[in-house]
Amino acid sequence: MPLSFRTLATLTTALCFVLALIWGLIPEFMLSIWGVAYDNTAGLMARRGAMLFVTLGVMFFLARHAPPSIARTAMSSGVVIGLFGLAVLGFSEWLNGRAGPGILLAVVVEIALGAAFLQTRRDCVELSQSVD
Repeated sequence: MPLSFRTLATLTTALCFVLALIWGLIPEFMLSIWGVAYDNTAGLMARRGAMLFVTLGVMFFLARHAPPSIARTAMSSGVVIGLFGLAVLGFSEWLNGRAGPGILLAVVVEIALGAAFLQTRRDCVELSQSVD
């Protein structure tokens, strides 16, 4: 059963805010799950990444009620590309021994969320084509 854009955007908002808190306040926790050593450089990048999660969370929170549109399709398409790209990178880092098996949890979430956004994007495109 596909999720509506509203439900998916709401879930994404919550996930982004939780990840922003974790990456921003206790990045060593996530890095330890992934089997990656914490150092000042990793902490710097984690905190900067946390702000990107805040940004995405705000965007999806504000867009959760948006009707099918070019802008909504663009948001979904961008997230699909980003999530699938992160999944490929995460899997590659695991295969090359730069991350532990804990990163595979992130890969699974990225693939599932990306697939859900791909479905809502497809529904939005089909709906907009039927209106034309």
